[in-house]
Amino acid sequence: MEIKAIDVKKLREETNAGMMDCKKALLESGGDFEKAKLLLREKGQSKADKKSGRTTAQGLVKVEIDNGHISILEVNCETDFAAKDALFDGFVNKVSKLILSDSVDTLDQLNDQAIDDYASVEDFRKYVVSKIGENITVRRFERIPLKGIAGSYIHGNKIASVVIIDNGTEQLAKDIAMHVAASQPEYIKMSDIPKDELNKERSILTKQVEDEGKPAEIVPKIVDGKLNKQFNSITLMGQEFIKDPDLTVAQLLEKSASSVVSFARYEVGEGVEVEEVNFADEVKAQVDAVN
Repeated sequence: MEIKAIDVKKLREETNAGMMDCKKALLESGGDFEKAKLLLREKGQSKADKKSGRTTAQGLVKVEIDNGHISILEVNCETDFAAKDALFDGFVNKVSKLILSDSVDTLDQLNDQAIDDYASVEDFRKYVVSKIGENITVRRFERIPLKGIAGSYIHGNKIASVVIIDNGTEQLAKDIAMHVAASQPEYIKMSDIPKDELNKERSILTKQVEDEGKPAEIVPKIVDGKLNKQFNSITLMGQEFIKDPDLTVAQLLEKSASSVVSFARYEVGEGVEVEEVNFADEVKAQVDAVN
């Protein structure tokens, strides 16, 4: 049967598939437009399945504020080149907006949600994988109730932070979000640190100080000083404010009679183990595969 160029063009615009793929799909479907779209999606899913095991350590982070919530999302791909692809960027934006519009708490729930004309986020993901030729992972997200004043900061689409304070201005919240992005605090304040972690570190420091031969009566005081210094460096309240090192974040907030309700910080690829491949070994493996 004859396939009209206008139909191929229309199918390509709706699916973003290649011209030849669109023509083949229309031929296989006997010119049925909806069946052709389904065929393209099924073929895309097959390609996506083959790529699903590949490591993803690049990607984008995204922050959205709306509907009484603030969301932060990380989506990974394999290369920085793919992270700049318009289709990948569009996928991240749509998933980010979906997080705000639906009460999803887990990645499984998110991946099962319908999005655009796809039955699920997972189907949409597989389609994008088939088009950009790389594996994609929706890695993590948070949907935080907006109970206070929100601030966010994104650095190069690779680091994102969100902060909610209970008093003050949006600029103050944004400044603290910038600080969180740069200084990487792990806790809001000292009392948030798990007791097991505190006790373990206290034990290590006590042994170190005792081994230095310090008098037994001053060991606890020295250990307390070292412990406070060490843990202040990983608590938001104890850190020196990035824009004014003469102030701690706690002192800055005191001026506005404010406190931090919650914060989150995402960095693309954080904690992802990337296998280092020796170039010579990789070439040899390819040659061996041919022979």
